[in-house]
Amino acid sequence: MKNYELMYIIPSQSTDEEKEALIAQVNSMIEKDGGKIESVERVGNKKLAYEIQKKREGFYVLVNFTADANVPNRLGSLLAITNNILRYIIVAK
Repeated sequence: MKNYELMYIIPSQSTDEEKEALIAQVNSMIEKDGGKIESVERVGNKKLAYEIQKKREGFYVLVNFTADANVPNRLGSLLAITNNILRYIIVAK
């Protein structure tokens, strides 16, 4: 098991309920593949460096987790097709 860090951006116009539902959905994706979430930090609204899908601000979420080496690839594929995730990045720590 390796340590990973996932950061993703949700549109800031989403309601608090939508944000929490999406955070829970991403967490369940990680846990379904056998990963273990160590921490979830809601960084908050930040101005984007450039416009993404006609949006200037986003709500940043940082997740630290441990998982097998094949989990980040599958997670990346799922995040790419998930609605309301503007961008994401997964890095090995």
